[in-house]
Amino acid sequence: MSINKLTSLSNQASVKRIAIWSLSILLLFLGFYINLWRAAEPSWFEMHQRDTEAYIMGRMVKSRQDGIFSAGALNCVGKIKDIPEQWVSASDVQRQYIAYQNNLSYDEFSTYKSQPGGQGMVFSLFDRLLPLPSNVKLQLFYILTALLTAIAITAVILWFYREFGLWVAVCVLVTTLFSGWLTVFGKNLWWSTWAFYLPMIAVLYYLKRQREETDRPYIRFGILVFIVISIKCFINGYEYMTTTLVMMVVPCVYYAILEKWGKQRMLKFTLATCIGSGVAILLSLIILCFQIGVIRTGFVDGLTHVIYSIGKRTYGSAEDFPPIYAASLDAGTIEVVLKYLNGVYFDLNNYITKEIPFVSKWIFRVRYSYLIVFFIGVTVLLLLQIKPTLRSEHRQHYFALICTTWFSILAPMSWYVVFKAHSFIHTHMSFLLWQMPFTLFGFAMCAAVFGRKSR
Repeated sequence: MSINKLTSLSNQASVKRIAIWSLSILLLFLGFYINLWRAAEPSWFEMHQRDTEAYIMGRMVKSRQDGIFSAGALNCVGKIKDIPEQWVSASDVQRQYIAYQNNLSYDEFSTYKSQPGGQGMVFSLFDRLLPLPSNVKLQLFYILTALLTAIAITAVILWFYREFGLWVAVCVLVTTLFSGWLTVFGKNLWWSTWAFYLPMIAVLYYLKRQREETDRPYIRFGILVFIVISIKCFINGYEYMTTTLVMMVVPCVYYAILEKWGKQRMLKFTLATCIGSGVAILLSLIILCFQIGVIRTGFVDGLTHVIYSIGKRTYGSAEDFPPIYAASLDAGTIEVVLKYLNGVYFDLNNYITKEIPFVSKWIFRVRYSYLIVFFIGVTVLLLLQIKPTLRSEHRQHYFALICTTWFSILAPMSWYVVFKAHSFIHTHMSFLLWQMPFTLFGFAMCAAVFGRKSR
């Protein structure tokens, strides 16, 4: 084949990737920013997690008032003693937005001490640098967050395109557009959802780029893990940390099966992953203890708070915590997991006005338990299809996809099991974890059954 022909094909492939990248980002952004695809019920979309996001509003007000690093740079909410009469009826959450948008100052404040508050620092810095009205800046912050989340999900979709072809990428994109949970989290300033996916994305592309080497630079990989986990800890703390760590390992499982890694290579990658992520988390926790020490009496107070926070979210004894935590600490693990299996991935009721009680509740609401059963069926079909029809090297790609899909279910399950008490309480938000990244791989596997890329 001539050089000109090769160049032309390469250019066409690049244009195609850019088109997919751009279209995916645009479609996802419109869903995350304005709920254009109606994946979430409007009031849910508008109000979801405003209580946690209020801590970002409070942090920006506090930063204007006393500096970005005041109160240990921790996120916070505040109180104003002399509230204007027309704002008296506003909730405590709404008052944080009112204070930010009207350049008010706090008389009192309360910090959130279970994460470093990096997102609050970043938005406080942007707030200081942008010479714009507060309401305009707030919308720009929403746009930035929704865009970063759209870019993160698109990076995963583009990887599917490069590994399995256009049909798989389109299927993952379309099903993601109609994920209500991703939609309501997509632009939330507190959650900064993109940061959960960052470690997995970094490892995906690192392993894809390095896969032809015989001797991988494991130290470089460990440094990469350290950097991306540090960013995640800084941006949104330790929220869903076990899920993030398992997500990050998902690409290793795929390439280990695809390339048939030996025991030595697997051991080296495991050590690099554990050391890189362990050092990042430990360093972040030490910094957090110092931050808490600033507003209390020292580092030991910070360490005590961290230990207390872990206990109340996992399997601490109910006697050691306030009564409000008793039910979550005493709850059974199976009970918690069943709650999340019953969650709704997609609700057709958002598009159909006529309500039929049984159908609306159990048929139109596509639950995660339904998806798991469906994915099991798809797994069987894909195994039956690839065995007689593909050469061994091509078959390995789909076998790796199947194994990786079912490994990825450990990402959400790890949080539901390890942080059982937290999961018991937070059923208004932790369904998001099914999208990290189990449903993405599950729907990729579905698409592979009906439109395998010819190799």
